[in-house]
Amino acid sequence: MGNSESIAGGQKVVPATETYIWYKKFMREYPSGLQTLHEFKSLLGLQGLNPKANQHVDQVYNTFDINKDGFIDFLEFIAAINLVIRGKMEQKLKWYFKLYDADGNGSIDKQELLNIFMAVQALNGQQTLSPEEFTNLVFHKIDINNDGELTLEEFINGMEKDQNLLEIVSKSFDFSNVLKIIYNQKQQDSERRLPSNHVTSLT
Repeated sequence: MGNSESIAGGQKVVPATETYIWYKKFMREYPSGLQTLHEFKSLLGLQGLNPKANQHVDQVYNTFDINKDGFIDFLEFIAAINLVIRGKMEQKLKWYFKLYDADGNGSIDKQELLNIFMAVQALNGQQTLSPEEFTNLVFHKIDINNDGELTLEEFINGMEKDQNLLEIVSKSFDFSNVLKIIYNQKQQDSERRLPSNHVTSLT
């Protein structure tokens, strides 16, 4: 299958040539092979945030830290890139659900949804809807049994059936611009050494 091997759910992985470039950059930046939360924020220029925005970035970092050891290693780093750049919508929705489910109990309540959207707004600036309006809209549309909690199944099914809601959520959690910062640094490092067709642009 060459450089286009797929992983669970049909998600395409970063091509091997590109992975090698990422690896060299990652190890140059983090010789220990581990990226800390502080380094994650420094890399993306996300320091000095207000408490709500800071909470959101912390939560994003924690979802990327798959083995929960407090660091992001290279495999976790590549998994995050795969998800954000090449992930299918269902994979992204599962990730969004993990972000919303702050206490990790497998369901999202209104307060969790409200808190994370307030944090997103603090980081990304003014949204079309207020956090309260967004929270009420989500629960009104996809809380099928009206129990005040969303399961993963309710969340994914509801989002996939409502394109307007899906668009709001996708735009709120669009990390492609963030990864472009990293990617462009990598591209500048490597484009002199590789043919241009090996440098994949992000859209």
